[in-house]
Amino acid sequence: MTGTRRFPPGTLRRTARRAATGFGAAGALSLAYAAGYERSAYTLRRLVVPALAGEVRPLRILHISDLHITPKQGGKLAWISELARLMPDLVALTGDVLSHPDADRPTLEALSPLFGFSGVFVPGNNDYFAPTLKSPHHYFLSEDDSRPKGLPLDWAAFAKTLAGDSGWIDLTNHRTVMRVAGRRIDVRGVDDARLGRDRLSSVIGPREDADVELRLGLSHTPEPRVLDAYTSDGVALTLSGHTHGGQVRVPFLGALVTNCGIDRARVRGLSRYEAGGRGSWLHVSAGLGTSPFAPVRFACRPEATLITLTA
Repeated sequence: MTGTRRFPPGTLRRTARRAATGFGAAGALSLAYAAGYERSAYTLRRLVVPALAGEVRPLRILHISDLHITPKQGGKLAWISELARLMPDLVALTGDVLSHPDADRPTLEALSPLFGFSGVFVPGNNDYFAPTLKSPHHYFLSEDDSRPKGLPLDWAAFAKTLAGDSGWIDLTNHRTVMRVAGRRIDVRGVDDARLGRDRLSSVIGPREDADVELRLGLSHTPEPRVLDAYTSDGVALTLSGHTHGGQVRVPFLGALVTNCGIDRARVRGLSRYEAGGRGSWLHVSAGLGTSPFAPVRFACRPEATLITLTA
């Protein structure tokens, strides 16, 4: 007959304390890595996307998003300036550029080396209102948190200066045809869908310009209603941001939240999107910054993306 094994007094308590200490140390190391290293480990990603009409030479788009600039972010600002070495045909900036009332001048200085290239841009929710402190559990709830609560930012003045200094086109609820590297591109963009400021009727519908080689759409937040409208209208590529790629990703599981209506599988990178009997490409940038109140990234490095479009 086998008796019940008895542990010496205090063994279980010591084991529990050691386990708790181990988990605590692992958590502290992970936090130190996420806040001290990865959030500033800026990464350039490269993609090739077959989205051009006709047999034409490739078109290179530099997609940058979610800069979340605050004053004195010297490392990030310098990295952004160095992107000009890529010599893109087009720069696409998809919102959440600012995160502080005094961020406008350093942001313009960082972007200025890119002003020699064609560009388009749209705003994000944090371009109108600075980020605020939120409990992490907030992102796992289905409640609507789209109402602005932070300090108002003067995006209108910044956008006017950006367009004037760079020659870039402000696509806030606007559509036009532009010539980039010798080809005609139908571009359109909407104001931030997270705040309900998008006006799709302004950018959707038939146009006389049928000979364009690319139909491109911008929307800071990749809300399904915008993606559906763009795809159904023949947009070949939509560029978005907002999600930060999940910001904190679990290995082998991925992002836990999207902070918008898309599914977790599309929270970062390139995917195919179907709507209205048509298909399109969607690229969601994980962005270059974070909220000042959540300065961490884990398994989700800050990024810009050089997208090479081919026939």
